[in-house]
Amino acid sequence: MFQSLTDKLMGALKRFRNKGKLTEADVREGMREVKLALLEADVNFKVVREFVNAVTERAVGSAVLESLLPAQQIVKIVHEELIKLMGGESPKLEISPKPPTVVMLVGLQGAGKTTHCGKIAAMYQKKGKRPLLVACDVYRPAAIDQLHIVGESAGIPVFSMGNKVSPPDIAKAGVEHAKKNGYDMVFIDTAGRLHIDEALMEELHKIKKLTDPTEILLTVDAMTGQDAVNVAKSFNDLLDISGVVLTKLDGDTRGGAALSVRYITGKPIKFIGTGEKLDMIELFHPDRMASRILGMGDVLSLIEKAEQAYDQKQAAELEQKMREASFTLDDFLTQMKQLKKMGNLEQLVSMIPGMSAGAMKDMTVDERQMAHTEAIILSMTPAERFNPSVINGSRRRRIAAGCGQTVEDVNKLLRQFEQMKKMMKQFSSMGKRGMKLPGMGRVKFPTN
Repeated sequence: MFQSLTDKLMGALKRFRNKGKLTEADVREGMREVKLALLEADVNFKVVREFVNAVTERAVGSAVLESLLPAQQIVKIVHEELIKLMGGESPKLEISPKPPTVVMLVGLQGAGKTTHCGKIAAMYQKKGKRPLLVACDVYRPAAIDQLHIVGESAGIPVFSMGNKVSPPDIAKAGVEHAKKNGYDMVFIDTAGRLHIDEALMEELHKIKKLTDPTEILLTVDAMTGQDAVNVAKSFNDLLDISGVVLTKLDGDTRGGAALSVRYITGKPIKFIGTGEKLDMIELFHPDRMASRILGMGDVLSLIEKAEQAYDQKQAAELEQKMREASFTLDDFLTQMKQLKKMGNLEQLVSMIPGMSAGAMKDMTVDERQMAHTEAIILSMTPAERFNPSVINGSRRRRIAAGCGQTVEDVNKLLRQFEQMKKMMKQFSSMGKRGMKLPGMGRVKFPTN
């Protein structure tokens, strides 16, 4: 996400760090490079001009140039101005005081409306809401079937009336159905076109008039860059949208749309899609996104993902087993499954401070290897997983044959597991008796 933008911005800001004292000329020269980095990232030129002017005006002040660490001050200003550019506060979906809350998703064809209809509904279902999906795209082949598949995957009911009824009538009937059956949120999946046309807008206006939506969310593909911003402006001018859903952000190395949409439309980005799976959606936080762009990581989002994925009771039991050095291959498998629930591993690593996109460009996280490890463990009997020391040569051959891996792969996993257990045992013993360091007294490690 934003790898190209991050690399270019970090390169432009690096010139400030190479100088102990900065002059106004240094700042202006450095900001020219920042300007080029943003333009190459497909950020709207008006946005670039305003942003660079705002940063320069603050950066050439005496408080910055005369400080002991002017380079850090400039990075701080860039960070603050990026947050301001993307909206400042983290916007939330408005919930109607009188249910149901009606959310209408609009956008061009192929932007991901149908999938994100299900994603956002699933997010609020986890928060205790009762959502209903309404299928109003009667033109695209299999669009209604797609929404039913998405709804079934998320465990959310779908209201549809086939493709012979007009979309405004379907939308109106869907909201009435929600009221009668106790659904407190309605997500309307509307039709898109390959371009904005009069017929599309007329239909969307009718749906808006008949359903009085609490929110109108525009779904735009972040990978289209400047075009995404133009689409957002056109839809906002015609429909007065309440917010934006940026999709396919995991494939957007530039970041032009994320940095431009709020400034051009005046409407906030509310959600970002970070992958194909139903749980790969996040609330948009401008401060966290600015930190990611500048390679500062995003610890808060990482913690939230961990809290959602990890079972607290299992985590406590696992901690106890680690202390007692009674960690088994079953425990290892449980840990892997919970880690996979957190999402794409490369995205997770990029949230760690210091692990910017540039720092990770030569690093890949092989998720297939995790799948192979899981297959090997599942090929073992419960007794073997509990006590791997019983696994002799013939058992290793049977395990390898059962999971389609080689005996060497099985041996490698068992060696790694034994090394991990030894390490856990060492940490456990350190916690109990403390560890003596050269030139220091005994250091006691906390055990809780």
